[in-house]
Amino acid sequence: MEIKLNNLVKTYDKGTPKEVKAVRGISLDIPSNHIFGIIGKSGAGKSTLVRLISLLERPDEGEVLYNEKRVDNLEGKELIQRRRRIGMIFQNFNLFSSRTAGENIAYPLEICGEASRVDIERRVKDLLEIVGLADREDAPISTLSGGQKQRIAIARALANNPDILFCDEATSALDPQTTHAILDLIRKIQQTMNLTVVMITHQMEVVRDACSRVAVVNEGCIVEQGTVEDIFLHPQTEVTKDFLSHISQSSADTSDKGQIVRWSTNGGKYTLRFNDTLTDEPVLSRLSQKFKVEFNIRAGGIQKLSEHKVGTLVTDITGDKEEVKRAVDYLRCSGIVVEYDGIEE
Repeated sequence: MEIKLNNLVKTYDKGTPKEVKAVRGISLDIPSNHIFGIIGKSGAGKSTLVRLISLLERPDEGEVLYNEKRVDNLEGKELIQRRRRIGMIFQNFNLFSSRTAGENIAYPLEICGEASRVDIERRVKDLLEIVGLADREDAPISTLSGGQKQRIAIARALANNPDILFCDEATSALDPQTTHAILDLIRKIQQTMNLTVVMITHQMEVVRDACSRVAVVNEGCIVEQGTVEDIFLHPQTEVTKDFLSHISQSSADTSDKGQIVRWSTNGGKYTLRFNDTLTDEPVLSRLSQKFKVEFNIRAGGIQKLSEHKVGTLVTDITGDKEEVKRAVDYLRCSGIVVEYDGIEE
């Protein structure tokens, strides 16, 4: 399902002292059969945006189109039918504590009233198998871990065979190891079911590990968008660079992909960004042999994206001014993106 947004605007408490312009003229194309990330800080407008895209709210201005058909103006039964083909996963699971795991999954099928009891039971068992909890159908929600609760929430979101799945901060309440497992599950489901998945997050790690494309939201506007690799290699805005600089802030954060990322809080004048094969090349060693310059490495790490690797190195490069310039030119000719004090050279 392809999603297209045309100049969306949403204002709350309009004309009052509390007026908030949550979404300001956002236009965006979300391709079919991809995991698309929308990232922004708290208050950036991303949650309002997902409510507009998922038809939970109407925009004040603009259009939402699914496969070239406008849907933000649907009414009555048409709106209900369209919403039933949309799956939603939330940060806090939103499960019914009075129902078992299986009964939670069955709920959307029951309220639709279109499936028989036998069909519902069969669908519930199939979904429990998909999310890896086939033996927990009769388990009370209170007995499930956070990761298991999110798996049940995912199964429930898939109950009506949606063509779009929205994940609103779906991993924010989970520990890192469980987060990786849930993201792996979402990737598997997306590939198996050919879903369009939209992930709303404030964590660049989620974008790195799950998404193929991403849009960065700030103050109600899209400030940057592109493939995840392009955003990691060529960040254009300060808000994006800030997100990238805060990935894996712990002194030794090991992901399930086997990468160890180490960061320092100290800055460096040069930021070098490497893609794919260059991350495994001794570029600085070669540079020191070719030019009379010295390095003081402040921070560094390798991020493994869904299909590529991207390396980042924050360093000082010192020496004669012309020699440093030649060294930087050499880096650029080698395919490395070089930023000096935040400005790409």
